[in-house]
Amino acid sequence: MPYDPPFNSLGIAKPPADTRVVVAMSGGVDSSVVAAELAREGYDVVGVTLQLYDHGAALAKKGACCAGRDIHDARRVAEAMGFPHYVLDYESHFRESVIDEFADAYLGGATPVPCIRCNERVKFRDLLETAQDLGADCMATGHYIQRKAGALGPELHRAADPVRDQSYFLFSTTREQLDYLRFPLGHLETKAETRALAARHGLSVADKPDSQDICFVPDGDYAKVIEKLRPGAAEPGEIVDMAGHVLGTHRGVIHYTIGQRRGLGIGGLADPLYVVRLDPDARRVIVGPREALATRTVPVREINWLGDGAFTDRAEWELEVKLRSTRPPMPAILRPISETEAEVELLTPERGVSPGQACVFYAPDSSRVLGGGWIWKG
Repeated sequence: MPYDPPFNSLGIAKPPADTRVVVAMSGGVDSSVVAAELAREGYDVVGVTLQLYDHGAALAKKGACCAGRDIHDARRVAEAMGFPHYVLDYESHFRESVIDEFADAYLGGATPVPCIRCNERVKFRDLLETAQDLGADCMATGHYIQRKAGALGPELHRAADPVRDQSYFLFSTTREQLDYLRFPLGHLETKAETRALAARHGLSVADKPDSQDICFVPDGDYAKVIEKLRPGAAEPGEIVDMAGHVLGTHRGVIHYTIGQRRGLGIGGLADPLYVVRLDPDARRVIVGPREALATRTVPVREINWLGDGAFTDRAEWELEVKLRSTRPPMPAILRPISETEAEVELLTPERGVSPGQACVFYAPDSSRVLGGGWIWKG
């Protein structure tokens, strides 16, 4: 009778020592704990850190996710735990596939989410292929999201800790990628548990602060980065109301986002005004009352569907959607137009919906992530 080996903690039918795992290490506490825990369990761990942009600029920024200091921290963890660590230069590819689109999206009046594109085009595509080339059985990351076994294959689920949940940033993970990926921290109830594990392993990053900003945007100053990437981008123009009346001038459309109230420089009005639309071609910022921000219909494209059955099997899907990473999911009806386009009807209007943001789908009364797409102007 043939021996049927039991599954290890990563769901692979091999002893840990015979299971190679590439861990994507950012230098932060989360990915460091993943690597350390897997090494402790006896897995054949290989740490990989991506150099995504110039070290000189990176070293000047504290708290960025992939800076020179973070590469150093990742290397120290690997040395302490006794597994190999490699740094891969993805700088040119990161600029082409993430940074350039970020700049162009802002110039087009959208509000992009580059962290999603980085996961989609760099970490879960190119780095994943590198992991396969290294003969790894799977790739593990420090993301707070869960991969669960389902009747039709692995499913993506929100993290156990709703505060740390990163499902909004990972909606574009494909079924094929999900087969290969592992997220060992997704079941933890609090970030304190992660830091306690880091301390137990004696890791130098145990108390390292979390990254707050986009890694290539120093101090959250998006406009400054875009002006550097696209000289002349911050051309001045008019601030107008919804009827087209000029209320003032601005110093460049890239300095404004949908829903913005402060910093418009048009005080003295009886009621507060908000940015309701951006017209980069005319170099105009259109403002209006708060109620003008309310949106009920949201056009979505580039859809990645992770639900059971084909996306176009139904005329409507009743589910929940998340339009910002900081907002809770809300009830909606999803109407497919094609396999990659749809219209989302929000049962309760939402304010400040902006092109360039993600619309992520969730199963009602469940932690399951059903995919998502990108909001556009329609």
